[in-house]
Amino acid sequence: MSAAPLPESFDLAHLARQIAHWGRALGFNEIGVTDTGLAAEETRLSAWLAAGRHGEMDYMARHGTRRARPAELVPGTIRVISARLDYLPPRARDAGAVLAAPGRAYIARYALGRDYHRVLRQKLKQLAQQIGAAVGGFHFRVFTDSAPVLEVALAAKAGLGWRGKHTLLLTREAGSYFFLGEIYTDLPLPVGSATRAHCGSCRACLDACPTGAIVAPYQLDARRCISYLTIELKGSIPEALRPLIGNRVYGCDDCQLVCPWNRFAPKSAEADFAVRNGLDDADLLTLFAWSEADFATRLRGSAIRRIGYQRWLRNLAVGLGNAHYDAAIVAALEARRDDPSALVREHVAWALARQEAKRCGNGGEAKASE
Repeated sequence: MSAAPLPESFDLAHLARQIAHWGRALGFNEIGVTDTGLAAEETRLSAWLAAGRHGEMDYMARHGTRRARPAELVPGTIRVISARLDYLPPRARDAGAVLAAPGRAYIARYALGRDYHRVLRQKLKQLAQQIGAAVGGFHFRVFTDSAPVLEVALAAKAGLGWRGKHTLLLTREAGSYFFLGEIYTDLPLPVGSATRAHCGSCRACLDACPTGAIVAPYQLDARRCISYLTIELKGSIPEALRPLIGNRVYGCDDCQLVCPWNRFAPKSAEADFAVRNGLDDADLLTLFAWSEADFATRLRGSAIRRIGYQRWLRNLAVGLGNAHYDAAIVAALEARRDDPSALVREHVAWALARQEAKRCGNGGEAKASE
């Protein structure tokens, strides 16, 4: 694409301030602009892929250097407008309390409401339309976790925060509970400045990771990450990792829950991110009893629906296997012992064996699920 023809007298700095203003009016919490230079990140990405730490996410390798070269993804791109949108639901049960109740289902806080892809994409398109009206048209493309984009690296370059040791973007004002979205453009907007990192000697996120997926500061092995295991992984969850997953049935927030900067994380003002279907404190058995039609209907418009019904049952079976012994859990698992899906059958069988071991270990004394 070619650069939009702007008069030499056009005030791009003023436009950048307007973009930030328009973004906030649309609900974004912060807007920044950066150039497309990601050479250092490209090296980091290549090493990560070479080590196989992307697991079965073959698309990461397929896209290759394109992810670190915005102009290869969208020809003509010279700037990236990066936007932050906070997602922490205002009225959700305390995350720690849910994790401490083995009979409850823990779902990552970002997935409790409406699918963020739709929400961010709509807002980004509206912002782009306002920019277009101001400059008389320009070339752009919007993204929100929907294409090979190094969104954390771009947001950090734009001054929205710094990469934390858990590899997520962190800000002093909002911690890490937010989504990122981008507008790739040919407008030569003034760029922001990177923010200094403020993690210091803290290693809380590394120590808190249930599966040891944060193998070193700023290094994540996705193959051990619970978010990867419960969302991205299509097949069987490695048996050695299943007990470590606990009751986390969709994603994991542990590295964020212990981060000191998240003490300052504000609640989201976005109505679409409010809790739906009581997923902030749902019962494992209740969710496991959903039919495929229930799953499709109740999770319509939710990011969770993308994993499909079989993986949903797989994850719930692991959670039930990790719960305290309960005859009701055993009965629910037995009812799915002959499930049409081999994936579900495998994890149900594992969960039944776990429940039986707990029954024997408790001397026959059953513990009620919380």
